[in-house]
Amino acid sequence: MGVRAHRNRLHSHRFGNDHNTQLRNAHELGVCGGTVRKVIGLPGNISACLFDLDGVLTGTAVLHKKAWKQTFDGFLAERDGEDFEPFTDSDYQNYVDGRPRADGVRTFLESRRIALPEGAPDDPPTAETINGVGNRKNELLLKVIDQEGVDPYPGSVHYIKTAYDQGFKIAVVTSSANGKAVLEAADLTRYVHIRIDGVVITDRGLRGKPAPDSFLAAAEALAVRPNDAAVFEDALSGVEAGRAGKFGYVVGVDRVGQADALREHGADIVVTDLENLMTGSVSDGR
Repeated sequence: MGVRAHRNRLHSHRFGNDHNTQLRNAHELGVCGGTVRKVIGLPGNISACLFDLDGVLTGTAVLHKKAWKQTFDGFLAERDGEDFEPFTDSDYQNYVDGRPRADGVRTFLESRRIALPEGAPDDPPTAETINGVGNRKNELLLKVIDQEGVDPYPGSVHYIKTAYDQGFKIAVVTSSANGKAVLEAADLTRYVHIRIDGVVITDRGLRGKPAPDSFLAAAEALAVRPNDAAVFEDALSGVEAGRAGKFGYVVGVDRVGQADALREHGADIVVTDLENLMTGSVSDGR
């Protein structure tokens, strides 16, 4: 599905020239009128859309969860033997989902009272370090993506295309270091003016979600105030980040039956698909 071909570029990617080109394009964008904003279900002041990737635009959140479970179950079984306590869906939602890779490893292991040395970002997957375990997960993820491919949600494709066609400024904000490859494999790059991914977060020393740093960096790159931007997130840590950054609208995307939790963590609106915003099938979180 195109991910294997992108792998070498994925590891050597830096934002530099790519960022400059995207930023020039973003500054050249016009601002759409109030009628158009109603078409995609956003308040009238919103002129930019900041989308999480996995679970919002693409179905790769399922693949991430599968890779995390395989990684942590293997780690725990080796450490604790046959009676190990498996990694659960609740663990994924509370400690891993939406966070940068190393933060996810650290937060989950802390929940199990397990301490590992930090290591270095380029630790091999076999290393018994925070970064080593994270890289083990990433190696598994790339294999799963190669085997199963990347499928964007049809409703999300319709929504982002409509927003793009109507002149909204668009950023993808993801904790994944695989953001560029996944966007290209899903054929969504054409709609994205700015990408803030795990590579950029590490390079710039940004705090990961639930801190708002990555979303604020995207708004700054698009030259919009946070109050004039909408955040679209499926992770609890992501909607927390949107609320913490004082963004104008936080859309929770509920793919796994956690609508109430998304509201509690800061979503203004909860939908099961982005197309719901265009049809009015939404749930107010306030």
